[in-house]
Amino acid sequence: MNPLEFASKLAQETGDLLCRFYQPTGISANLKPDLTVVTEADIAADLYLREAINNSYPEDGILSEEADTTYSPQKSAVWIIDPLDGTTNFSLGLHYWGVSIARIVGNKPETAALYFPLLNELFTAQRGQGAFFNGHPLKIKPPDLSMPNTFFSCCSRAHKRYHIDIPYKTRILGSAAYDICSVARGSSILSFITTPKIWDLAAGWLVVKEAGGIIQSLEQENVFPLQPDLNYELKSYPLLVAATPQLATQGINKIQIKAKKF
Repeated sequence: MNPLEFASKLAQETGDLLCRFYQPTGISANLKPDLTVVTEADIAADLYLREAINNSYPEDGILSEEADTTYSPQKSAVWIIDPLDGTTNFSLGLHYWGVSIARIVGNKPETAALYFPLLNELFTAQRGQGAFFNGHPLKIKPPDLSMPNTFFSCCSRAHKRYHIDIPYKTRILGSAAYDICSVARGSSILSFITTPKIWDLAAGWLVVKEAGGIIQSLEQENVFPLQPDLNYELKSYPLLVAATPQLATQGINKIQIKAKKF
């Protein structure tokens, strides 16, 4: 089984595990020190992922939201995992949540798999070999901006921290990974995520790139290569995802950080 097959299978297995915890009426959640929420499902899925990776790829490293947050450059390959992206949605009984898995080789994403179980959506990608949606080739087409259903997605913090003058309908999906994938599959033309961590974006990064889209940090810094000995729990990247270079330019020009009030 090659890394892409392994990641795809593991993402789906982990999604099935999460579904055992999921309740349409919601489940209890706890607050972490960074003021994000965590559930018992996050912890169980993280343990499942790390055990599977350690068994199949014992020489590889792991970066995870729930553990192992510092990158060690001694490993030739590193798996970046988010066992449950969209925990708030999950805890409230909403459907936009999933599993995100990326394998980093040569300090760049090489393999990606993201699975959203309740939507029955599997996104995969291999560097240089394209992106796929439920097994079908995924290629972004230039959107028809005249259509009234054209939309831009952002996170809940976006309008608090930034002036946004995007002339399209706005949607907040509640999952950074799905925000990214929504551009790759052609649902959204633009996505702006203010504080994603490396595990929120690594797998989606490769999917969008291989699908022909644009993904970049608004702070003009490189997300990849990974930085040795950096604690990625403390690092976030204001991220813009776009269907075309023209839309990326428009997004950069129309999103400005608000001045701080003293």
